Amino acid sequence: MRKKGDLPTKTCSVCGRAFTWRRKWARVWDQVRYCSQACRRAARTRRE
Repeated sequence: MRKKGDLPTKTCSVCGRAFTWRRKWARVWDQVRYCSQACRRAARTRRE
């Protein structure tokens, strides 16, 4: 088992907060841009 500190991290493109890799993102980690659904919704409202 890996420690949480050893997992890769990214920065959310909306809020700028750092978030770590999750198992459900294993296949699409390169495409993940947002830390949460709330940030995903905020990004959509910014564009419109």
